[in-house]
Amino acid sequence: MTELWDGLLACMKLDGPTADGDFEGKNLELEYHRLFGGQLLAQFIRAAELTCPDKAVKSLHVLFPREGTADEPVRYEVQRHHEGRTFGSLTVLARQEARGVIGTASVSVHSVPEPGGVAVQTADPVSGVPGDSAAVDIGMLPFETRTGVDLDSPEEAPAEFSLWWRTPAADPALAPALAAYATDLTLIGTALRAVDGVSQRDAQVKFASAVTSHTVWFHQPFRTDDWLLLRQESPILARDRSFGRGDILTADGTLVASYAQEAMVRFR
Repeated sequence: MTELWDGLLACMKLDGPTADGDFEGKNLELEYHRLFGGQLLAQFIRAAELTCPDKAVKSLHVLFPREGTADEPVRYEVQRHHEGRTFGSLTVLARQEARGVIGTASVSVHSVPEPGGVAVQTADPVSGVPGDSAAVDIGMLPFETRTGVDLDSPEEAPAEFSLWWRTPAADPALAPALAAYATDLTLIGTALRAVDGVSQRDAQVKFASAVTSHTVWFHQPFRTDDWLLLRQESPILARDRSFGRGDILTADGTLVASYAQEAMVRFR
């Protein structure tokens, strides 16, 4: 787990910018050779932050046209469309020589803090962080994770999932990228809870899956080395596609980010 955490932090350190404003990112060393989409989400955010260092990422909208390979670093080509005093917008392409464009991102950035305004939150309150008995191993999440739901169970259940997570000590500047990484892993499994006799463990056996688009919105600043809750649901699985959405909340119930994902889920 420590090795994966160190590798994830290394992925956050993009090389660049080049004279063209591009960056290059290292890849996680995983058992399979396909790139994990969460890595690309995190690196898209880091490329935008490094391009506009006086602003924070407000939203990230990503399409994954084809899978990438772990055998080659990813080049991030940034195009700045607008940057004013408070808002800015960028497009970032993730490219590999062997694969071409493997991801496209539209990114909105915002000056922080911007004083004034009204703050109202209506999200449902959170329950307390569960105890050590709820600790689980969520594979590619090299964090402390706790939940009362088994996503590997084939029994039919509501397509909902809640996961508490906390990273080791981390630079607060990396919080958006680390959070985006964490949102990519369990939404397909959440959708499959509604299908009797199938779970995420059946990937590539009973079904094939691939994320096609992913969006994250950031509302408030936060730290990842404090407890955070991923609270998510999947309202529909149809036409070989799943759709899921969720929120990230702090232990005191503050809503700090929201996310949504569509994926191909094709049953054999």
